[in-house]
Amino acid sequence: MIRSTTATEICIGDDVFVRTIALTTDTVLDNWSKKTVAELIEADFAQLLEGNPAVIVLGTGTTNIFPPRELVFALARRGIGLEFMDTAAAARTFNVLASEGRPVAAVLYL
Repeated sequence: MIRSTTATEICIGDDVFVRTIALTTDTVLDNWSKKTVAELIEADFAQLLEGNPAVIVLGTGTTNIFPPRELVFALARRGIGLEFMDTAAAARTFNVLASEGRPVAAVLYL
């Protein structure tokens, strides 16, 4: 579970991350692309898609930033929802969905 987020760090368990990360209910991928949200494409999500999430929660930092339309449509064609919001809200949403046992993944930008 994600314990906390600030503008400069994300705390998961006892680990503190000071960069963008991706995660599933089982693992943290701390080698996420250095692309901005606006530059994201479907291929960037390849590792997360291996876990067959029903929903990917995209935390866009301290403000809500819209991802590229084509990314939203590409994931929708796979039957995967992409929910985007500020990172604090994304962390809370991920925790709720994970606690319900839902197949969820997240990408959290600082």
